[in-house]
Amino acid sequence: MTNHVTLPDSARAGLPVKVPQITALFWVIKVLSTGMGETFSDFLVKHLPPLLAVGGALVLFTVSLTAQIRAPRYRVWTYWTAVVMVAIFGTMVADIVDFVVGIPLGVSTVLFLALLAGVLLLWYRVEGTLDVHSIDTRRREGFYWTTVVVTFALGTVAGDFTAAALHLGYLVSSVLFAVAIAVPAVAWRWGGIDPVLAFWAAYVVTRPLGASVTDWLASDRSDGLNLGTGWVTLAAAVPMLVLIAVLARHPDRVRPAGAHP
Repeated sequence: MTNHVTLPDSARAGLPVKVPQITALFWVIKVLSTGMGETFSDFLVKHLPPLLAVGGALVLFTVSLTAQIRAPRYRVWTYWTAVVMVAIFGTMVADIVDFVVGIPLGVSTVLFLALLAGVLLLWYRVEGTLDVHSIDTRRREGFYWTTVVVTFALGTVAGDFTAAALHLGYLVSSVLFAVAIAVPAVAWRWGGIDPVLAFWAAYVVTRPLGASVTDWLASDRSDGLNLGTGWVTLAAAVPMLVLIAVLARHPDRVRPAGAHP
C-alpha cells in the first residue's frame, strides 16, 4: 500500500520528509518491530524489576521520540528507533491497563479504539488530511506520533482480547489478523479504496498481527511453542535490523504528487 502525496503546489519544494515511503519493505519492518516490541517488553518485565523496566522504557521512548521530532528530515535509524521504542513502551502501557488497573480486555479494546478514532478525527478536522506524506509541521508530526502510540496500545489489547478473552489462542489470532490486514490491501489494490484510509486500516492491524505471531512462538501457554521471549525477540530483531540497514544505504523518498502507487 502506498500513499499518494497531496501537498499543495506552493509547499512541495524543500519540505523535510519525516516519514519513510510506504513500500513492501516498510510493512515487513513494521510487523517485525511490533512482534519484537511485544516479546522484548515481556522479557524486560520478567527479568528486571517492573518499575525499572517501565521507567527505563519510558526514558528511552521519550529520548527516541524527541530525537525523531527534532530531526530536520526523515532519517532511517532515528525514525525506526522511535517506532521500536513505541512498540516496547506501548506494550507496557497496554499491559498496565490490563494487569495493573484491571480494565477487562474487551473494554480496553473499545476504549483504545474510541481514542484512536478521536485522535484521527481531530487530526483531520485541524489539518484537513491524514496523509502521512503531508507531515511538514510540528503539529502534524505530533498528531502522527500520537496516532502511532495509540495504534500500538490498541493492537496489544486487541491481540490479547482475541487470544485470551475470546479463547482463540495465539495461532488462530495470527491467522485472523493476517486475513484482516489483507482486506485493506485488496480493497486498495482492486477496490479503489482511498489509499490513506487503507494505510491506516492496515497500520492498526500490524500490531496485533506481529504480537500474536511472536506470542505464539514465545508463550509457555498450551497454545504457544514456548521458545522463550529472549530468543523470539532476537529472531525478530536481527532481520529487522538488517532491513533497516538496507534502507539506510538506500534512503527512500516521498513520491511526487499524483504518482501511482
